[in-house]
Amino acid sequence: MGLASAFLRLDEIAGRYFPWWLASAALRVALAVPFFKSGLTKWSSFGKLSSSAKTLFNEEFKINVWGKAYDFPFPDQAALASGIAEIALPIMLVLGFGTKIAALGLLIMAIVIQFVIPTGWPLHLTWGAMALGILALGPGKFSIDNWLGRRSS
Repeated sequence: MGLASAFLRLDEIAGRYFPWWLASAALRVALAVPFFKSGLTKWSSFGKLSSSAKTLFNEEFKINVWGKAYDFPFPDQAALASGIAEIALPIMLVLGFGTKIAALGLLIMAIVIQFVIPTGWPLHLTWGAMALGILALGPGKFSIDNWLGRRSS
């Protein structure tokens, strides 16, 4: 058995035991968890944005571009949008409902976060790669999108 045939056999085994839908489900959950956990910190109670979330966007968070730091435009609205998105998009992702929209939303958030915390690029790159993987693979077999017949991959 040559090296090439060994790789082909390994590829065959991997395809059988690790199908694309399993990879898609794992990516959906892995990407959802950190955003959901962050979203939980932005709310003091149901429907009430925490004062710390507002403070972050008003005073702490800055958009870093070309070596300069800029204030967030509309910081209270950005805090609210972030809080809603960090709860809703991960839930959609885990359920596989509007999967590609949720993945695109979290990809955009990861890009924005990169401009706010430039030193976090290894983590932001990982989130972006997971979101791109979900966009490429689609929702997978275990998803509401699949059950609704929206198997775009």
